[in-house]
Amino acid sequence: MAVMSDPLPAWTPSSWNALAAEQQPDWPDPQQLKAALTELCAMPPLVFAGESRALQTQLGRVAEGKAFLLQGGDCAETFAAFGADAIRDKLKVLLQMAIVLTYGAQLPVVKVGRIAGQFAKPRSAAVEQVDGVGLPVWRGDAVNRLDATAEARQPDPSRLLRVYHQSAATLNLLRAFTRGGFADLEKVHVWNQEFVAASSEGKRYAAVAEEIERALRFLRACGVDVTNDPTFHTVDFWTSHEALLLGYEEALTRQDSLTGDWYDCSAHMLWIGERTRNPDGAHAHFLSGVGNPVGVKLGRTATADEVSALAARLNPDNVPGRLTFITRMGAASAGRVLPELVRTVRDQGLAVVWCCDPMHGNTFLSGSGYKTRRFSDVLDELRTFFGVHAQEGTVPGGVHIELTGEDVTECLGGAQDIADMDLAYRYETACDPRLNNQQALELAFQVAEMLRP
Repeated sequence: MAVMSDPLPAWTPSSWNALAAEQQPDWPDPQQLKAALTELCAMPPLVFAGESRALQTQLGRVAEGKAFLLQGGDCAETFAAFGADAIRDKLKVLLQMAIVLTYGAQLPVVKVGRIAGQFAKPRSAAVEQVDGVGLPVWRGDAVNRLDATAEARQPDPSRLLRVYHQSAATLNLLRAFTRGGFADLEKVHVWNQEFVAASSEGKRYAAVAEEIERALRFLRACGVDVTNDPTFHTVDFWTSHEALLLGYEEALTRQDSLTGDWYDCSAHMLWIGERTRNPDGAHAHFLSGVGNPVGVKLGRTATADEVSALAARLNPDNVPGRLTFITRMGAASAGRVLPELVRTVRDQGLAVVWCCDPMHGNTFLSGSGYKTRRFSDVLDELRTFFGVHAQEGTVPGGVHIELTGEDVTECLGGAQDIADMDLAYRYETACDPRLNNQQALELAFQVAEMLRP
């Protein structure tokens, strides 16, 4: 086990302030920020400690190869795109993907959304040029507005309160959907959206749905009480986001009355991004002290020593399900970088969930000027991820996908064969390009094939 290079302060919810914190906004009014965070401190938790512990138990099964992690949602949630239909459609596509994976791979699927908190984005530069004018970069709706004016790009702490309230409303609706009948296995056909149903992926999904309905009819004929068994009518659905704005995360950190442990109650699972994963930095220090399951994004520059140090910092007791490494290396680099990291974790006996984010490392600017990704590159990185784990005798635990339930044209290729000229038709993302419903479903069928022994 690696030893961290620098001693850190004793952990408290606020001890991260003693360390360098990357990617934090330059809030113009400290008193306004303090007032917003003080108000957040008095708010009820968005999630509960017991829920985070339950998710960690499920992720422990993923680490052992007894379940599979599906994590997905928008690149960045926005205030403008908020609504019941948008939330429902994102849930639909994740439920569809989970059904395909469960049916095809014969594994339980742990469903985690990038939702109800994914409002802040790390950026590679502090300033961007818009029509020849330098403006502060948009850092997500939690910080400033996307409009290309100096006033809109001014960080505004009151937006943190709006993040909280929109997250609360989103969680309320998600709980109603997943516990109130929408996620019922007898309604698998309902999840197939009209614009997907006529596609080859939609027809393939409909065939799976029919098989599930036949199985349920068979169980009834055998005397199984399908109607009253909640297993068939509800699902566990968890929330996650990047723990980027540490002031917001600290304000929603609560001490569990049952165990005395601290939990970040802004989401069930939090992750550290590629730009903030310094093992001795403020983000790793903050998450080291909360009881939630945590993730770390690992890009093509990640090293074996860094991975060891992160595991020592974030999971010193080596608890299964506590730590997830989310690899985002790009199709061209994954085969070169990933094997050494996997071997290091394996040889040190570290209990880690390995999850592949095949989206972020494959982003480029198209000829027409749109930030995009090729569906073929996404699949290539996934194939490499599964191949490396097969070679090293380790567990490929999950996938982490940016997606939407809408019929957007943001990523090239797939069965629809979206071309560069098609991107402008429905390019709606506020930040990074997402798979649409058809592409997400196609990916699920491909991953199910990769999971089969």
